[in-house]
Amino acid sequence: MSATATDSAAADAGRVAELIAHSWVFTPPRSQLLDPTPSDGPDPYGNPDPEWLRIDWREHLRTVDLDTAAYPQADGSRTEINYLEIGPTEVAESKAGPPILFVHGLGGCWQNWLENIPHFARHHRVVALDLPGFGHSPLPTWSLSIESHGRVVLDLARLLGLEGGAIIGNSMGGFVAAEAVIQSAEAFGSLALVAAAGISHARMRTGPALTAARMTGVLSPAFFRLEDRVLRRPRLRLGIFGAVFYNPLKLRTELLWEFASGAGKEGVLPAVRGMIGYDFLDRLGKVDTTTLIVWGRNDRIVPPADSSGYGERLRNSRTVIYDRCGHCPMAERPVRFNRELGEFLAD
Repeated sequence: MSATATDSAAADAGRVAELIAHSWVFTPPRSQLLDPTPSDGPDPYGNPDPEWLRIDWREHLRTVDLDTAAYPQADGSRTEINYLEIGPTEVAESKAGPPILFVHGLGGCWQNWLENIPHFARHHRVVALDLPGFGHSPLPTWSLSIESHGRVVLDLARLLGLEGGAIIGNSMGGFVAAEAVIQSAEAFGSLALVAAAGISHARMRTGPALTAARMTGVLSPAFFRLEDRVLRRPRLRLGIFGAVFYNPLKLRTELLWEFASGAGKEGVLPAVRGMIGYDFLDRLGKVDTTTLIVWGRNDRIVPPADSSGYGERLRNSRTVIYDRCGHCPMAERPVRFNRELGEFLAD
């Protein structure tokens, strides 16, 4: 790519990113900051030497066809799901921890958990999926909704033998994980909600959210015309990723690239339509599953105050708030997140 073309692509991406930053209405700009939870150990921002860069992930990618003939509006019998599976090879089964299922958020993909999968794969069987219409899972014939995504997660867990394990969801993935637990209280032994959607979204207006989602789709082609050296421009990185991460300048460009690879997929707009206005708040109070709630104090996507909405309804839960952290605590503060999630799963 010529320097002129590169500069043009960078300008396109920068302009769209700026529009998204001004129109993304999930968190009010003057939201009150919550008191952070003190860390009981190391808590660096980012990871300068990530283990995931040294793994050949192609060896662990799988596909499976779920029987979804009974789903509402389904005109086909099977739905293809792309997922990653990795686990301990030298740990006795009796010493292995419960299986873990990671669920990404809106515009995400299984790679959103790259900073966490290697850590937990030492002692757990780990599965991270691409939800239908995201990553490399094709858009299904049936309508996307929180309810249908919850069914997908449950069907996948049953098919792969993950029952009784832990389900961990970020953003919309947290919404989906909570819905799955509501649908089947016995499916998972523990639940972790990481900046989970689902509280404010029950009463959110569809229009502004769809506008932001459409603009994210516009951003994707412009972004993928960029060269790696353009990502090193501070202003561009802040413009594209500043609404998601507290400080994208301190995160490796490889990680930002992997997060961006989930943007602009076919499932984004249908998923937004199925998410906004879906109200499961009354049913949350009936959930007794042990739950860890993790939030970034500086989240600009889902209001940090929503952590209280979950905490007040999930009677068997505890909440931790990470200071100087945005919408993705698992990637922004992976050392602390991995340690605290590990302790939670060991309890």
